[in-house]
Amino acid sequence: QVQLVESGGGLGQAGGSLRLSCAASGRTFRIYAMGWFRQAPGKEREFVTAINGNGGSTYYADSVKGRFTISRDNAKNTVYLQMNSLKPEDTAVYYCAAGPGMGLRINQDEYSYWGQGTQVTVSS
Repeated sequence: QVQLVESGGGLGQAGGSLRLSCAASGRTFRIYAMGWFRQAPGKEREFVTAINGNGGSTYYADSVKGRFTISRDNAKNTVYLQMNSLKPEDTAVYYCAAGPGMGLRINQDEYSYWGQGTQVTVSS
């Protein structure tokens, strides 16, 4: 069982930056692929980015490529999402997720554990 707790959301300005963190319980964090998803009001939850177990591989949605960076610190059981050059359309509830296995996970169905979500609001 893995429990995930996101933090770092809040209000940002267009062009600014925010950093989200996701702390995971458990001693086997390093064998879980991690991902970030987001859900804007009235829209379905969508993939943002993913990272494999050892942090050596990452993948980004086109909408955030070049602006967002995912990273992880397995010693701290934490995954991060650095969000730069924020846009109003980045406004959403952001969720971190954990999926068993070392490889990248892109589809929501591949993730077994989810955090409660953290709100990110970007003003223009």
